[in-house]
Amino acid sequence: MIVVNTETVSGKEIRHLGLVRGSTIQSRHIGSDISQSFKTLVGGELKAYTQMMDDARELATQRMIAQAEAMGADAIVCTRYATSSIMAGAAEVMAYGTAVKFA
Repeated sequence: MIVVNTETVSGKEIRHLGLVRGSTIQSRHIGSDISQSFKTLVGGELKAYTQMMDDARELATQRMIAQAEAMGADAIVCTRYATSSIMAGAAEVMAYGTAVKFA
């Protein structure tokens, strides 16, 4: 599956199939939350949260791809990501784009 953030796939004529999306809500366990809150006292990257968000983006992307494959798509164009805080320590990540079929 080709996934791009552009409106087209270079060298391909496309037919739009529709919106596809995938999302997940992730949170760290209480041990990570405590250790990361200590890190905020001295500054620096919160690596546990960085990894959590990387994992969440990957899962949301895979769910979006699965939805596009179910529609018979060859690619997803105009891919975007959105993130929102659901509660303290939990975030939703959504991947969305337009499923297309090559002509």
